[in-house]
Amino acid sequence: MSIIFLLVNIFSRALIAGTPLLLGTIGEIYSERSGILNLGIEGMMAVGAVSGFSVAQRTGNLWLGVLASGLAGLLLSLIHAFVTITLKASQVISGLALSMFGLGLSGLIGKSFIGKPLQKSFVDFRVPFLSRIPFLGPILFSKDAVFFISILLALLLWFILYHSTLGLKIRSSGENPKATDAMGINVYAIQYGCVLLGGFMAGLAGAYISLAYSPTWIEGITGGRGWIVIALTILASWNPLKAFIGAYLFGGIYVIQYLLQSKGIPNNLLMMLPYLATLLVLVISSRQFIRRKMGAPASLGEPFIKGER
Repeated sequence: MSIIFLLVNIFSRALIAGTPLLLGTIGEIYSERSGILNLGIEGMMAVGAVSGFSVAQRTGNLWLGVLASGLAGLLLSLIHAFVTITLKASQVISGLALSMFGLGLSGLIGKSFIGKPLQKSFVDFRVPFLSRIPFLGPILFSKDAVFFISILLALLLWFILYHSTLGLKIRSSGENPKATDAMGINVYAIQYGCVLLGGFMAGLAGAYISLAYSPTWIEGITGGRGWIVIALTILASWNPLKAFIGAYLFGGIYVIQYLLQSKGIPNNLLMMLPYLATLLVLVISSRQFIRRKMGAPASLGEPFIKGER
């Protein structure tokens, strides 16, 4: 019975730890599918986390906090969209600058909230009947509302991307924006929309961290998850459905590192595990032909200039 309880606990916590990664990854998938690389996810998540925490703490309304987080991430992504799509600046430099800016801004905004626990946090919702299923019930059907929303969002965005006209336009914009433009499709509008969606999802990911996963505020609360999202986007082959596997797998790595601390393994070594896995994914996918085989958008990172041949 103790082994079963331990397994239930590990899998259950892995899903929770993977939820912010899932939210951030499906948003980044949309941005990159449209052809825009966004390396500012870490900063957007951090600003989303502090915005959600501050609003929820002051109003006592968690859903207002979630909304504020999404809007904060969206506003930062608007800067990235303007700089990279309208001004044609380097997507890598813009993303890195935005990430540093977001981390600094979140530290400034959250200075008065450091160490303060959230007065009210999300509680688990038990799905009638399904939550009573042995083993699977506590793992899948006894979670907070945002967890269930993240699953529905991932499924919805997967369906839109692969089974709708809008999704075809998005994928076409990332593969061949010139041909897409020649068909009368507004590539700039598609890219703006996808980047803003990615920012909104990154903000929601930050909200989950500060309002559900760890209902408090400390500087650096995102812990590098934004960079893991970049790797998970590649690992998922730019497919929201495959993002489930990567997000929950990395969530499991987060959980295992805490369980192994009691086994005498150095804590610093365990804390490196998620980032070592991230580096491994990035190194493997660094070669162009591997990225193409994994399904990387052909025009990812390349600015689209209307009318250019």
